[in-house]
Amino acid sequence: MPCTTILVGKKASNDNSTMIARTDDGNFETKKLIVLEPKDHKKKYKSVISHVEIELPGDPMRCTACPSVNPKNGVWAATGVNAANVGMTATETITTNPRVLAADPLVVYKKAEKRGEKDVPGGIGEEDIVMLVLPYVKTAREGVLRFAELLEKYGTYESNGVAFNDENEVWWMETIGGHHWMAKRVPDDRVVIMPNQFGMDSFDLEDALGKKKAHMCSADLKEFIAENRLDCNQNGEFDPRKIFGSHSDQDHIYNTPRAWFMGRYLTPTTHRWEGENAEFGPESDNIPWSFVPERKLAVEDVKYMLSSNYQGTPYNPYLNRDTGMRGKYRSIGINRTGVTSVCQIRNGVPEAIHGIEWICFGSTTFDALLPVYPNVHKMPAYLSNVTLDVSTDNFYWASCLIGALADHSYNTCAQFIERYQFTVMAKGRRIVKEYDAKIAETGDISLCEKANDELAEMAKAESTKTLNSVLLESQKTMKNGYNRADN
Repeated sequence: MPCTTILVGKKASNDNSTMIARTDDGNFETKKLIVLEPKDHKKKYKSVISHVEIELPGDPMRCTACPSVNPKNGVWAATGVNAANVGMTATETITTNPRVLAADPLVVYKKAEKRGEKDVPGGIGEEDIVMLVLPYVKTAREGVLRFAELLEKYGTYESNGVAFNDENEVWWMETIGGHHWMAKRVPDDRVVIMPNQFGMDSFDLEDALGKKKAHMCSADLKEFIAENRLDCNQNGEFDPRKIFGSHSDQDHIYNTPRAWFMGRYLTPTTHRWEGENAEFGPESDNIPWSFVPERKLAVEDVKYMLSSNYQGTPYNPYLNRDTGMRGKYRSIGINRTGVTSVCQIRNGVPEAIHGIEWICFGSTTFDALLPVYPNVHKMPAYLSNVTLDVSTDNFYWASCLIGALADHSYNTCAQFIERYQFTVMAKGRRIVKEYDAKIAETGDISLCEKANDELAEMAKAESTKTLNSVLLESQKTMKNGYNRADN
């Protein structure tokens, strides 16, 4: 799944919260936000794509999920926050190289070719990972260990990056071939940027194989690297990206430019990003995995980066004039995004409301980010009752309609989109602030559902208002528009 991920340590955020965020860039998959109760989890999980069957622990927790509305290819839960205030997003599809896949091949489903033969199940993948892990972990670190156990036993049929957060820690985990893995705790003062490539560019292997304070990995990773001669580093350096990652021409169009834009946003003066003497350009392979941002980040900053179409650069596809580079690089805000989430785990509020899940649907360039409380038994119908048919009665389709209409009249609709995104964010924050105070005062957690209902009602009103505006502007610019004085 070609996605973009941002991870924020608690000292890198404006409110001492941890954040993990990702655009789920599918193939126009219709998405919804739901709550899964313990009774909704089966005792045995079966993957639709790989046909693998896995026995599950008997004590699942309630969690949120953003599954596909059409179940034909499986659940694809994408992201969620559980009852223990652990957030998870899975997965960022990452790249690797032939040397790694030769040493530890992906575990792909094999259908029987002859009578009497049996199908051979594949490993686990993006369809499965959230459902197999999130309901069963109480910390971000436990999330890594749970996924690692599954990966080593069943393997994976794709290369994936997975993020976990709790109120104190953010962990990033990357698969290596079919069964190997490595994970790193995001330093508290740093922000990680991930654009569909193997990301980690430094790693303490001694810590990972010893105390595991901030690094973890497969127990045999050191031998795996040596036996298969995977290390391409010079001068004693240990850069996992150079060992396990890719450096293709396609990366320079599809992946590295996204890291360039995000790094440029985080550290506009610390590094030189443009010009002849630039330290990093859009096609640089050595853009760091993480940065200490020049100012602390709020959710709005995360949303801005994940909405990028290279605004302020000659690569912006919406420029009025053709610079010769317009639309050259793959935008972060892309047309086929199904859902984008920011799992924020906070401090300074009652434990029951540590988690806030920020959700938007459709292209991030045009959609609005809405906060909801995940510690509830159900989500409002506007978020959860999504149909496969287009309807303005839910947030998913309203967001998609706004984006599709505004895209064709970008220059005249941009003002409406900016106002829409700002208003939903401001009003959403105001409602959360109000209910944080009420819940802290009364201890009544049931107020979370009332808050979510108000948030959904507000989002529906603002989405309808914006849809009215962009539809009218799009009608004005239809190609069959003529006036009496037209020549």
